[in-house]
Amino acid sequence: MATVHDTLPFDADMDFDRESEILKVLGHPIRLKIVAGLMSQSCNVKKIWECLSLPQATVSQHLALLKNKNIITGRREGVEVYYQVTSPEAVRIVGAIFGDAIICG
Repeated sequence: MATVHDTLPFDADMDFDRESEILKVLGHPIRLKIVAGLMSQSCNVKKIWECLSLPQATVSQHLALLKNKNIITGRREGVEVYYQVTSPEAVRIVGAIFGDAIICG
């Protein structure tokens, strides 16, 4: 198994700006839960707030920030919008933290 030092040597030319930006956004526990949950399934806002037992307005604010940072996208189906993680960097980061854990089934 490769370790971090085997795959990421010190290199002044390496750019981790996107990963750093994602880590800042995912530093909030609610946003981390949302992204981890959306990695297991595409969900609408109602499913997310029900799973997390949070007010709809709170979830919507966090979804807006995640969309603004290009971590998730929304797909409209009739009157509902289904969200999914589209950032490969976010998938790698959250996958490294949680592996195959599912937030809400």
